[in-house]
Amino acid sequence: MNDQTTLSADEQAEIDRAAKIAEQNDRFRKTWGADVSVPGQIIVTRAVASLSAGAQVQIMRAVQTFDTFTEDNDPYGDHTFGAFEAIEAGETVKLFWKIDLYDTEYTFGSAAPPRTPLRPAAS
Repeated sequence: MNDQTTLSADEQAEIDRAAKIAEQNDRFRKTWGADVSVPGQIIVTRAVASLSAGAQVQIMRAVQTFDTFTEDNDPYGDHTFGAFEAIEAGETVKLFWKIDLYDTEYTFGSAAPPRTPLRPAAS
């Protein structure tokens, strides 16, 4: 019996597209936007912005080092979402991060990376 699954051209194209987006998202996230080959913006909520500098550094590092992608939190394989816990003032809080793709003017969202880089926005 053969356990190999044959993918259609469309299915393989979708897997390749997700892998390309994941690679771009990982570079943006891991460098906190410092990789000029993946220009983007980092946006934080007022609640995160109001935390102490130490808590903000802890959050930044948690986002940068996040690698717990599963079928549940990354069903499309594009590394656009993560959740983790941080401690602020002795309290554990659950935080979420999300990367969305936008056109180069940050006007419209985009479903797929074009030949030129899109602008990720992490929040």
